[in-house]
Amino acid sequence: MNAYLRPAFAVVGMATLLCGLALPLGFTGVAQLAFPVQAHGSLLERDGKLIGSMLLGQQFTGDRYFHPRPSATTEADPAKPGSTRPAPYNAAASAASQMAPTSATLAKVLKERVAAEGAAPVPADAVTASGSGLDPHISLENAARQVARIAAARGLPEVRVRSLLAQHAEGRELGLFGESRANVLVLNLALDDLR
Repeated sequence: MNAYLRPAFAVVGMATLLCGLALPLGFTGVAQLAFPVQAHGSLLERDGKLIGSMLLGQQFTGDRYFHPRPSATTEADPAKPGSTRPAPYNAAASAASQMAPTSATLAKVLKERVAAEGAAPVPADAVTASGSGLDPHISLENAARQVARIAAARGLPEVRVRSLLAQHAEGRELGLFGESRANVLVLNLALDDLR
């Protein structure tokens, strides 16, 4: 029996050390060297203070800022056990709303959001949440619709805000995948830097 158990434990131990320790540490080291910003979560700091990640959306509601996509994240409602309440951009609760396209509740929410956006047509990402509820990007069309409001609130010429948007526009990944977009946190930090 011992002749069978000793090699089996040795193989399990070696596999554990190799796959559970050496390989993850090796990949972490390569990531730290090749992509240090991304390996640490693409964090943004301002004056030595952590203000967010380029990978996670944040809620901006003031007229002076670009607004992100709606967020579908929720949290447990302490007042109603077994129920949830909205918790926009809660990274600990990343998920979609789980409402079907035929949901009456979803249809009502979308109608309210479209009405709040004003004149049609409204970009889809202005009224629909992403799958994670934490998308940090908006389409350039969505961002362009917000320029007039931001310029008026900040007392800036619209052309200056449009220029800032153009400077921070991100193209398709590898020139092929996804759509052109803008990172809301990066745009809003650039807005605050305007003098």
